[in-house]
Amino acid sequence: MIRVANLHKSFHAQKVLNGVNIEFATGKITTIVGTSGCGKTVLLKHLNALLLPDKGEVFVDSVDITTLGQRDLYQIRGKFGVLFQGAALLDSMTVFDNVAFPLREKTKMSESAINKKVPERLEQVGLGEMGHKFPAELSGGMKKRAGLARALIMDPEIVLFDEPTTGLDPVLATSIHQLIARTHADFGFTGIVVSHTIPQVFDISDYVAMLANGVVEEVTPPEIFRASQNPIVQQFIQGKTEGPIQVL
Repeated sequence: MIRVANLHKSFHAQKVLNGVNIEFATGKITTIVGTSGCGKTVLLKHLNALLLPDKGEVFVDSVDITTLGQRDLYQIRGKFGVLFQGAALLDSMTVFDNVAFPLREKTKMSESAINKKVPERLEQVGLGEMGHKFPAELSGGMKKRAGLARALIMDPEIVLFDEPTTGLDPVLATSIHQLIARTHADFGFTGIVVSHTIPQVFDISDYVAMLANGVVEEVTPPEIFRASQNPIVQQFIQGKTEGPIQVL
């Protein structure tokens, strides 16, 4: 569904992506791992053209989105749902209205239809009784669930997860991973997860991609990734400071 070819991105003198090549399989979950600051989120933002590359191509359903105008980009972005790192809920709105927001802004769906669909999504993420609450009244885990409900409300083909368990304790992190797996089974979307929560994130991944030194070093199923003889992969898995990864 998505193919990245020779992607380069710098910010001033700092080279972040230095020729990234990767394909994301349709209907599967691929997790991008790597050290903090290695460019995982930068790569993620290129997949729906929130960032444009200095060089290279990003194909979504065989269309190079780096060449599109705003109108065509708007249509492509309609294929995506995003769960942001901090959930990015609007504090002035209830949970219900946060989840309903994309429907009201981007569709002509009637309020009666919205009043039916939003509770269904909230129920699917375990927030069936929380629609009336405001974000400030939710725990960190509940905010992530509300953010996921909003990401799924438009029935996207692709869902991007940017560090979905950041700031959560191990128990809550596991519950979010389980929620991602369950909603993936229900909706069948193509999932792309940015994370450094290993090995727990391996349990929900069909593929694991290692980003290091500006390139994707390896993309394999989790069990093969764990056993990789690549010294970059093993340095990351073992948490060693000495090795071929340039620690920022």
